[in-house]
Amino acid sequence: MFDPKAYGEEVAKILALDGNGERLMPLAEGECSSPRALALVNQSELPDLVRAGLYLYFSCWTEAHDLVDDLDTPDGSYWHAIVHRQEPDAENSGYWFRRVGQHPIFPALRARAAEISVKFGDKWDPIAFIDYCERAREQPGSETERKAREVQRAEWQLLFDHCARR
Repeated sequence: MFDPKAYGEEVAKILALDGNGERLMPLAEGECSSPRALALVNQSELPDLVRAGLYLYFSCWTEAHDLVDDLDTPDGSYWHAIVHRQEPDAENSGYWFRRVGQHPIFPALRARAAEISVKFGDKWDPIAFIDYCERAREQPGSETERKAREVQRAEWQLLFDHCARR
């Protein structure tokens, strides 16, 4: 169970504006879902990787992209890959996932995805998930879309936790 309070009062207050870290984010970029959250993240002195995750959580795509564009680490590349998956720009997302390499959250993400009945084999395959999201976007309201959004939420929670605890 995701606990926003584990990341401090400031993060908990921001996430409380929309679902406490349980929001099913859209698979494609949209409008920032909370102007108040955007203002709070903009004003915060949280680490860049945490701010990037919060921007993505609230679908503040432009702000997330502007921030991750300069984060040349595997974690920064992971957020960057998600940004482009949501753009949607599958090829660019794949480029950034290849820069990530084997990320420490992949085993847990593979397990969470399997619980949602999304399986790609013995290891997590972010490129296969890009393709899955592409198909899901073509089927709004479908079971495939619901599963993709649930896996995306699990991915966000795991990556956010990984970045916030560093």
